[in-house]
Amino acid sequence: MLSKEQFLAQIPYCLKGTNFEAMGERYEGKVRDNYTKDGKRIIVVTDRLSAFDRIITLIPFKGQVLNQIARFWFDKTADIVGNHVIEFPDPNVVVAKECKAMPVEMVVRGYLTGVTSTSAWNHYEKGERNFCGNELPEGMVKNQKFDNPILTPSTKAEYGGHDESVSRDYILARGIITESEFDFMADVSMKLYQRGVEIAAKQGIILVDTKYEFGVNDAGEIVLIDEIHTPDSSRFWFANEYEKRMISGEEQKKIDKEYLREWLAERGFVGEGDVPEIPDEIKVETARRYVEAYELITGETFVAEVGDVHARLERNLAKYF
Repeated sequence: MLSKEQFLAQIPYCLKGTNFEAMGERYEGKVRDNYTKDGKRIIVVTDRLSAFDRIITLIPFKGQVLNQIARFWFDKTADIVGNHVIEFPDPNVVVAKECKAMPVEMVVRGYLTGVTSTSAWNHYEKGERNFCGNELPEGMVKNQKFDNPILTPSTKAEYGGHDESVSRDYILARGIITESEFDFMADVSMKLYQRGVEIAAKQGIILVDTKYEFGVNDAGEIVLIDEIHTPDSSRFWFANEYEKRMISGEEQKKIDKEYLREWLAERGFVGEGDVPEIPDEIKVETARRYVEAYELITGETFVAEVGDVHARLERNLAKYF
């Protein structure tokens, strides 16, 4: 594990963004800068952290953590579904095949939980028992495991907007994607989630919920794109703490970005108004949790150097300029 001093030293070098004009047409997402050229998409994973559909702050080494976790999972799931990966020329970069993104994200939830207004727990606590087409039983408590994982698809919002959790019937009725496309992605998503649960369990952690994004490549195949099972797209808990905390009514011990999300919520910020100033100690603890997630998930030591990420990118991506 990197030291607190290393995290602090990296704060001035956090990668806020890039603008490499020679790499092609640029599109900026919440966390990733995308460049498209000659049938390839070069994805630079920045250190931006988003929560409540807002860019909150920069977290040291976050981009590298996310990209390397995604690399781990792309390798571990390639037998289930194809993905867009060509190569990883830099710790913060994946070069991928250009795909047409599907307008629906597949969200798989294994537990009744969440803190936002759109979470499954929020709806359940209000008395709703049909969540995105899933009939939920009476008598459940927060953080309880579902008998079987549920699928809660989400329509993808424009940049700055809010994603909307919907049902299969809603998506098909509006012709957002076809029935065969939906069912293929739903089946693959459940298999990906199960693989994630199994691998995470070996490392002593619970993959609580996650989302998958798909695209269509130039051969007409639906493949996995974006990221997979990272702390930005997924929620993880410590397995050895789960039962004890359920019995005592405590919140679960987390290894994901819920830490910063909850810190913001405690200060009254849930997406509206000005973002509170984030102290360095909160940035460092958030970064530490991202690195901890990497090491727990992969079983490997996270290796990174303090220094200018942008300058390193210019060197490692020179052949794409």
